[in-house]
Amino acid sequence: LTLVLSIGAGGWNVVRKAYHALRTAALDMNFLMTIAVGGALALGQYAEGAAVVVLFAISLELESLSAERGRRAVETLVRLSPATATTVRDGRELVVPLEQVVPGEVFRIRPGERIGLDGTVLGGSSSVDESSLTGESFPVPKGTGDAVYAGTFNQNGVLEIQAARPASDSTLARIIQLVEKAQSQKAPSQTFIERFARYYTPAVFGLAIAVSVIPPLVLGHAFSDWFYRALVLLVIACPCALVISTPVAIVSALTNAARQGILIKGGRHLEALAGVRCVALDKTGTLTEGRPTITDVLQLDTLPAEEILRISAAIEEQSEHHLADAFTRKARQEGIDPSTVVVVNFESLTGRGVRAVADGHTYVLGNHTLIEDLGLCSPSHEKLLNQLEGAGKTAVSIARDGKIIGLIGITDPIRKESRTAVRALRDLAVRKVAMLTGDNPGTAEAIAQEVGLREVHAGLLPERKLSVLQSLREQFGTVAMVGDGVNDAPSLAAADVGVAMGAAGSDTALETADVVLMSDDLTKVPRGIRLGRHATRVIRENIVIALVTKSLFLVLGILGLSSLWLAILADDGAALAVILNSLRLLRKR
Repeated sequence: LTLVLSIGAGGWNVVRKAYHALRTAALDMNFLMTIAVGGALALGQYAEGAAVVVLFAISLELESLSAERGRRAVETLVRLSPATATTVRDGRELVVPLEQVVPGEVFRIRPGERIGLDGTVLGGSSSVDESSLTGESFPVPKGTGDAVYAGTFNQNGVLEIQAARPASDSTLARIIQLVEKAQSQKAPSQTFIERFARYYTPAVFGLAIAVSVIPPLVLGHAFSDWFYRALVLLVIACPCALVISTPVAIVSALTNAARQGILIKGGRHLEALAGVRCVALDKTGTLTEGRPTITDVLQLDTLPAEEILRISAAIEEQSEHHLADAFTRKARQEGIDPSTVVVVNFESLTGRGVRAVADGHTYVLGNHTLIEDLGLCSPSHEKLLNQLEGAGKTAVSIARDGKIIGLIGITDPIRKESRTAVRALRDLAVRKVAMLTGDNPGTAEAIAQEVGLREVHAGLLPERKLSVLQSLREQFGTVAMVGDGVNDAPSLAAADVGVAMGAAGSDTALETADVVLMSDDLTKVPRGIRLGRHATRVIRENIVIALVTKSLFLVLGILGLSSLWLAILADDGAALAVILNSLRLLRKR
């Protein structure tokens, strides 16, 4: 009686779910367990039936705990944001809920407090721990004009910050949404396993029916003996360990990556990372720091160098090109005011330069290709261009009314980790690491030589960059494109895996790329590939564990060498082994 009552208490919820499964013609694990327990009771095997209920409950709890680990990862991110902010209204401090702070409002952060919203520092200086977003352990100095992000930790000094966006749209909020969405997306291996389970379970169920009927009818064996063996097969048909073999591993890997500041937008992209055989790297903002600086202003006609810089800065202020900031920054440093120049008829010449009318003269600022296309490149000018490009600098020529009047050299420092990252990619046996850039060949070759790259595709317009990506895919297989996420959006979208760097606060990168690196650390690219490969290996191990266990007990069940409780204990053991194997990915560095 005690055993029957325990079966009823522990199995009631399973029976209810089995009833719903039967109504929808779905042979799920609840239906299989209900048949197995019912059969055990019919044979008078009360202890066996009770053992099946208890062990099945343990199996369900294991699955629940594994899913809970993934949910806790998101909850940890949510807790990074404080519930309130100390705003400054009419010169007085007022603590308000975070949701009530509007963009443009000023709030104050003291030492030891966590920043609740994205914003820009208006006053004060401090060091901010951004490891929760970027995975970088070193604090970042912050002062007037610097961007700060929700979820980061203020270490010392008081900061006055102007909110850039509402709490619901902060970088942290978007990361949480991405992680939740990533965990819900299925990888190809997971989809395959679910399809396999849909056929596997009915097939074993059919085999169980055959085992219970054919030997007694054809060979005259005892029905109770073969019926019991059939019940063992029903337990073996339960696909618990098989179904959780992939999602637990994927969630663990995605959680680990997010902790390191690598956001992978789902299992599909994690598996694609594992298969990367070619990595294409943008130059500006990826291999280099993305902060171009003017080093040379050469006067080639009667217009003084200061005037060349003043007019160039005024024209470039109209441009959205990444080099434009270098002109305005240099003018500011030299005390030159470009606002006095009247600029009209501004025209962007995509991938080549700009054209505009300034103070009544037509100016063209452009790269080597544009100057050659306009027929303005003399032998002496070509020599100067080659000298600058050979030194790893980008050369911008300035022409007024069809005549070259100046030349500007711009340098962009190479990231200190670029060479290490390129070497790490080769160590991973990536078949090809190449640079794809719109910059001139001379500058690109100089940068490539310094970081250890052997293949360079330079002078690429956006559409040409896409065709090079396609060519690399045909030669080497799965291609990952690494860029800054703003200028490289088409290439990131076209690659098998688009990786955006330094994406903290960048809407374009978060939306476009498949993998988002929250910091500017290029070594996270090989780190992500390594994690993807390890996750894929763990998934394969999990599938082998589940299938070998099932196959072994399938044979033992038919031969009558296994019992009900032993079969489900083996299934629980396989599920536990799969979960523990997957959770190793949480600690993988």
